[in-house]
Amino acid sequence: MKRSKILAPLAIALAAALAFNPPLFERLSGLSLDALFWLQHHAFGPRHEPAGSPTVVVAIDEETYRRPPFADTPRALWAPHLAKIINALLDAEVRVVAFDVIYPTSIEAYVPGREREFLIALRRGGREGRVLLGQVQHQEKPISPFRGQIVAAGAENLRALNLVEDSDGIIRRAPRDFARATAAGHERQPAMAAEIAARFAASRSDTAGTFLINFTGGNEIPTYSFADLVACAETGTTEYFRRHFAGKAVLIGTVLDVEDRKLTSKRFITVPERNDGVERCVLPPLPGIYRADVRRDSIPGVYVHAAAANTLIRGDRLAALPVSVAAALAFLLAAAAAVAVGGLRLGAAAAIAAAAAFAWIAGATVAFQHGAVVPWLNGLASELVAFGGALAYRFGVTDRDRRRTARAFALYLPAAVIERALALREGPTLGGEVRQVSILFSDIANYARLSEKLEPAALVVALNEYFATVTGLIEAHGGFVDKFIGDAVVAVFGAPFDEPAHAEKAVAAALAIQAALAAEPDRYRLGGGAPLVTRIGINSGEVLIGNIGSPRRFNYTVMGDAVNLASRVEGVNKRYGTVLLVTDATRAACGPDLVFREIDTVAVKGRATPVTLYEPLGRTGSVAPDLLAAAEAFAGALALWRAGQFAQAQQAFAALAPNDPAAAGFAERAMLYLVEPPAAWQGVTVLTEK
Repeated sequence: MKRSKILAPLAIALAAALAFNPPLFERLSGLSLDALFWLQHHAFGPRHEPAGSPTVVVAIDEETYRRPPFADTPRALWAPHLAKIINALLDAEVRVVAFDVIYPTSIEAYVPGREREFLIALRRGGREGRVLLGQVQHQEKPISPFRGQIVAAGAENLRALNLVEDSDGIIRRAPRDFARATAAGHERQPAMAAEIAARFAASRSDTAGTFLINFTGGNEIPTYSFADLVACAETGTTEYFRRHFAGKAVLIGTVLDVEDRKLTSKRFITVPERNDGVERCVLPPLPGIYRADVRRDSIPGVYVHAAAANTLIRGDRLAALPVSVAAALAFLLAAAAAVAVGGLRLGAAAAIAAAAAFAWIAGATVAFQHGAVVPWLNGLASELVAFGGALAYRFGVTDRDRRRTARAFALYLPAAVIERALALREGPTLGGEVRQVSILFSDIANYARLSEKLEPAALVVALNEYFATVTGLIEAHGGFVDKFIGDAVVAVFGAPFDEPAHAEKAVAAALAIQAALAAEPDRYRLGGGAPLVTRIGINSGEVLIGNIGSPRRFNYTVMGDAVNLASRVEGVNKRYGTVLLVTDATRAACGPDLVFREIDTVAVKGRATPVTLYEPLGRTGSVAPDLLAAAEAFAGALALWRAGQFAQAQQAFAALAPNDPAAAGFAERAMLYLVEPPAAWQGVTVLTEK
């Protein structure tokens, strides 16, 4: 392989890999991560069962808003019910209760004592280090819980609920910490998910920055309706709380259709939402809340914090590949496609590129199962661009000489021969092979007389029109024109590659030529005379075919007795008044799909072995009934002729003569044989002319 066929594709692959490197195409990298969750989910299934989730969600859901005593009651008045939930959870030995809802105002001034139990519960949880309140920093000042709630729980139990949103609006990361303003300036403080993980494990990490959230497909976070838990706490069913919440991190948040919903990396593996996924305590699931046929790509924000906390608690860390490693892998993928295009056939190159892409996707999925994030879409884009770039380079540069050579030799050699020579990266060389083929000879009837009436320039134009039609039909049927000899055309079927149906294709081409000339008689006239008639002879047999000649000049041609016989058969048409004759070898090789009538058995000049000649009538099933009846009558007359019963044969042929030149010729010869019978008659016509 030439060096340029490697270096140029490698350069294209390198450019493509660098162009789609993750820092330049962050959105594509983000989409890669989202798609990896989908690939992992469908390849390996869920990584964790919901029952094993370290976090659970107490959902202020649609069911809660519809049930008494919450229906038609402002959420600000729910403080006593929150107190019951917090105390029941703390009594059940939860690790931590975190609020993903914020109550920024108080109604204590209007309804004294309404929030007393809630504040006492917060104070209890704060002192035990098992309650976390949330705040959100949107503008200059954060949205925080009412001051009394912060005092009750303790300022050290206030954490930021902010998440990290990428440029495409998708949440893929969670922060580990935030800067918090203090009297002394600013200090770093763990974010909500990091603080939940720290309280759960009773250990802290000094790691700062952000981390990728490792989502799991489906409803992997157990969810309990706030309304059912309030009813459960009011009945004093402490065992239920202990069974479901002991040792868990509990997040309280809204789970509604429109409030606080986020687009995340989980958007491709969400499932229809439901309210019957866990054991209920008192209240059965309220029907008519969720639709089983609706799957939304967004999820409530409380699940994002729960998944982020689970990621840290379980140690399910996701690590993006270093930029240099990602670029190197993308280059290898792109190089495989580009080099294949540069050195192989396009079909093979496409297959290699497809296999490399499949292996790349499979490898990225397996790596993701082990925590490594491969920007596979960036690599795939690099491969596609490299494939297209290498293809353009090959077409515009590498294959330019190949196309020039093919165009030059196409005027002299069959296309298949040219393609084979170019594929082997060598020019045509001398040599031949023996193979079974069918040879077609055609010649224009009365050409010498017709051509006398035309000027040379006009004759060339007329012949080129005729040759173009004949050549096109020959090539359309799988043959190629060996040579033009004056007005004659020599064509070969069954070479340079094997074609079992070469005889049938040759006859079909001949029938198509005769049909084309008959369909447009005015188009094919020489000198404005009668419509052009071409006579065709076909023979099948073993020949020597190949590049034959001298090292300085040769032709791809055929040689052998089968070729000479085809030429003789074409000339025999003149004797019988036919335009298309084939030998018995061709007839036998055609099979049952074509209909023939036997014309005669002859010994052509220069060949001692007799050959039986047939006239093709058309495709089986398409020959007119009257033509079939005439062929059958001709066969009967021919049998009388061969038996030497010339009187009866003459009468039979004479009956057919008005519409059949071949029968008329036989009737005339039978009359002569009645006067002077042939000696030693064997039923074979000996021809003395070519």
